[in-house]
Amino acid sequence: MAQNGPGGRRTLAEKIDILFQTVRRPNRELFSNDEVATACRDATGESFSATYLWQLRTGRRDNPTMRHLEALAQFFEVPVAYFFDDDQSTAIARELELLGVLRDAGVRNVALRALTLSPEGIDTLNDMIDVLVRHEEKARTAQQGRGGSEED
Repeated sequence: MAQNGPGGRRTLAEKIDILFQTVRRPNRELFSNDEVATACRDATGESFSATYLWQLRTGRRDNPTMRHLEALAQFFEVPVAYFFDDDQSTAIARELELLGVLRDAGVRNVALRALTLSPEGIDTLNDMIDVLVRHEEKARTAQQGRGGSEED
């Protein structure tokens, strides 16, 4: 996720980029600037180019109109307050990240099956996940130590 801007607050560019990184197509691919700009242009009837959106995402422009922000909010299905309220923005970004993870069928299956577990069962499952995470991290570290990459 994007780094926080000055004073620990996310910049508009960071907030927009977080939306691109977390709200994805059903196949988990990122939306392009062009398709988001086209959808925003269709929604507002105003000028909204892929270049302009790229400028907003990179911080080269930082003063969009309210209609542009409303169109972005509509496209990404977030309240427009996401762009103005830092607390709400952080909470929404966390929710979007969780929703993105739950779109993965394997993760969703584990989560749905966990709903039937007792609190003790949930604790055991969390312990098992911790062991798996440590094991996979060691394997990744060993692979990288041998000069491989994570994509090998």
